[in-house]
Amino acid sequence: MPDATQGPDRDFVGYGGLPPSANWPGGARLALNFVLNIEEGSEPSVLDGDGFTENRLTDSSVDLGSTRDLAAEGLFEYGSRSGFWRIHRAFRSRRLPLTAFACAVALERNPPVVAAILEAGYDVCSHGYRWVNHRQLDEASEREQISMAMRSFEQTLGFAPSGWYCRYGPSVNTRRLLVEHGGVLYDSDAYNDDLPYWTKVGEVPHLVLPYSLTTNDAGLFNASPRSWAATLIDAIDALRAEGAENPVMMSIGLHCRIVGQAARFPGLARVLDHVLALDDVWVAPRLAIAEHWAREHPAPS
Repeated sequence: MPDATQGPDRDFVGYGGLPPSANWPGGARLALNFVLNIEEGSEPSVLDGDGFTENRLTDSSVDLGSTRDLAAEGLFEYGSRSGFWRIHRAFRSRRLPLTAFACAVALERNPPVVAAILEAGYDVCSHGYRWVNHRQLDEASEREQISMAMRSFEQTLGFAPSGWYCRYGPSVNTRRLLVEHGGVLYDSDAYNDDLPYWTKVGEVPHLVLPYSLTTNDAGLFNASPRSWAATLIDAIDALRAEGAENPVMMSIGLHCRIVGQAARFPGLARVLDHVLALDDVWVAPRLAIAEHWAREHPAPS
């Protein structure tokens, strides 16, 4: 087990109320990134030898222990068989970019989804090899998980992603191991700011693009699609107003098996159509935001 007292220090100050000018393209007041978590087929499963069926973030909440939860399995399958395609059509028809937080094994098990990602030119950020709890791994095991994920993406996509986001959250070693592996421009294992920022791993600068659990479709388990959409639209408009002086970024997290359900999907459609009507929002892939930040605000020497 990693030593929880080690790893990154906590930072309660950040930019100290004096954020740098983002200089988003076109003078945008907000950089908005839509993230689709593609996880189906990578979750813990009795059939994969994990001893239980994962049912987090599904409509099945019964704890069956080591017995297969066929309802939860079916809900995950719905995400990859139907939900993904509904969301994919919505973004393609509106010509909006999308970032896939993809688990490597989920892509291995679904070649049509891989083909759709490549055809659409979606940005891909590694969501790990499987749903592995990195916080419980020793350093050698976590290093191997990172390598396995990147090798898998090379096989399915033809490239290894430049970003990383852990399922279940990172360990105290994750960021250091990513830098050690190389080829990773940024990670999103943080929820602590509205802007990208640089940190240091040893003497190596490393970029962090914070993510959000607040503006996430998990909220649809406790809200109607209209209410959820209104919350996101309010957040977008609030940040646009602030962006007259201090432009920031915003992430909206989606799941194939959640907002991909027809009963919930209209909430996403409302958000997308609201965004399309705005001329001061830069809807961007996550990698484009990272590359912009690295150009406009290079790592401090």
